[in-house]
Amino acid sequence: MSDNELGTFLRTSREAVTPAEVGLPTGPRRRTPGLRRSEVATLAGVSVEYLTRLEQGRDRHPSPQVMGALADALRLSLEERLHLRNLEKATRGDPCCPTASVPSRSVRPTVRALVDRLEPTPAVLLNRLGDVLAYTSGYERIMRPIGLLDDERPNLIRFLFTDERARAAYPEWDQAADEQVAVYRAASMLPDPHAEAFADELTVVAGAPFADRMEAVPRLPRQSGVERLTHPEAGAVRLSYETLTLPDADGQRLVVHLPADEASSAALDRLNGRRPGGLRAVTG
Repeated sequence: MSDNELGTFLRTSREAVTPAEVGLPTGPRRRTPGLRRSEVATLAGVSVEYLTRLEQGRDRHPSPQVMGALADALRLSLEERLHLRNLEKATRGDPCCPTASVPSRSVRPTVRALVDRLEPTPAVLLNRLGDVLAYTSGYERIMRPIGLLDDERPNLIRFLFTDERARAAYPEWDQAADEQVAVYRAASMLPDPHAEAFADELTVVAGAPFADRMEAVPRLPRQSGVERLTHPEAGAVRLSYETLTLPDADGQRLVVHLPADEASSAALDRLNGRRPGGLRAVTG
């Protein structure tokens, strides 16, 4: 992972904002994408030299006031502001942000009961490394024929990058790979030897498709969206998903899928042996 993710995030956020968005004129000779450092510095009330040091990683300890001013200048969303704060805490080794513990593979009884209550909806519980901890039978009917659950200790990220069946199952494989790496990086921002060891393993086993994404500019993962799958029995399906992060230090998350259109709804009903409309499509 990059040792200057805070600076990289500030730079890429600056480059993503247009002058018009902050009320500045757009000149004909702008060679810099987005805003210039001088423009952000003026908007945030800091010096250009200080902003340069932050972006280059030569200063990694901005005050909360400076971070708030930069977030305002860059028009960051609430989620992006939280991400900025987490990056800054991880960078300076905040005592409230300790070294990560061993990724848990245990499931609390109440969480297990929650997963069971979701039947026959496809739902899966993952830890921060992408290990599959629990799932509904609806999820199993989708993912077992694809190959994800063949391993004794299945892992979504490892399957995606190292199993050739994943590229057939995910017609938008590049998008799925981008998203899973974004989730992994966001969940492993603490000093985390377990995440680093896992990344080293995949860098060797999967090669450039994984390593290049780990070296790329980090971005925030999506918490919801639509995922396309090619299922060996059901054919092409589109699944809407929602990600629910559990209130635990271990970073477990519950991903719930619903059919994104009527054709996918019918396909999942056939897999589950249910009457038509058992899983209603969510198209919003």
